[in-house]
Amino acid sequence: MGVGLHTGARVAIKLHPAAPGTGIVFRRVDLVGGGAEIRAHWSRVADSRMCTVIADPSGVSVATVEHLMSAFYGLGIDNAMVEINGPEVPAMDGSAHPFVFLMECAGTVELDSPRKALRILKPTSYTNGTKRVALGPSSGGLVVDFTIDFKAAAIGRQSCSFRVEPEFFRNEVCRARTFGLLSEVTALREAGLARGGSLENSIVVDGDRILNEDGLRSANEFVYHKALDAIGDMYLSGFPIIGHFYGSCSSHADTSRLMRHVLADPQKWEIVELEADDMVDAWLNPSSLAAIA
Repeated sequence: MGVGLHTGARVAIKLHPAAPGTGIVFRRVDLVGGGAEIRAHWSRVADSRMCTVIADPSGVSVATVEHLMSAFYGLGIDNAMVEINGPEVPAMDGSAHPFVFLMECAGTVELDSPRKALRILKPTSYTNGTKRVALGPSSGGLVVDFTIDFKAAAIGRQSCSFRVEPEFFRNEVCRARTFGLLSEVTALREAGLARGGSLENSIVVDGDRILNEDGLRSANEFVYHKALDAIGDMYLSGFPIIGHFYGSCSSHADTSRLMRHVLADPQKWEIVELEADDMVDAWLNPSSLAAIA
């Protein structure tokens, strides 16, 4: 149970196991008729201004799926049914850590079928003004390089580079919280966004000051959160990725546009069955949640 970061709606989710080949599916159980099901897939992305929104053909949607999707990726979960009784995934503390914690408490089960991945064969890039994203081949697993550069002195310029491995994701990346500038709060709320944002689920920056009393969780928390978002958005490909992602000051919309370019050209990727050398500390079988968290 929690509050949606942008809608401000109180919402609860339940995570259920799912059979091989199901992927990640969201089910809106608050709707008349038993609930619409929305596959977590790039073809279902309906909006990506300040968060990632997926929708079915009739327009039923779920917003801010990226943190939960990133948690699924980081823990190697390929199949799950997400029951949700509102329009937006709860923000929790603004990071993916609460989702990771609950899923680890529930446990996972390896499924008796080979795990498949999306292997990137040729580089693709997309530039949007000063923003740039790219995805190219990798020798193994998903490598993420991200750089941000903000005028706010408390953020400034930060970079990170890492391979998505369970321990590093769990201990560093998943704990990074979403953040925003105090000067932008009014404009966001007038645009119908950030209505549920607070110091409990966001880092708020005012120039050279961080307004949260507990400060930062790590020196790289800002850039780690941007990387976390990108991992969740890329998982809308429906597969773990063997590739090298680069983001420079980029957004959800830029990652979404990049993935559309990549997936639109079958010569740039292939679906492969994972082997031990394909991923560092890889999960070689698809997994599903063992129980409801």
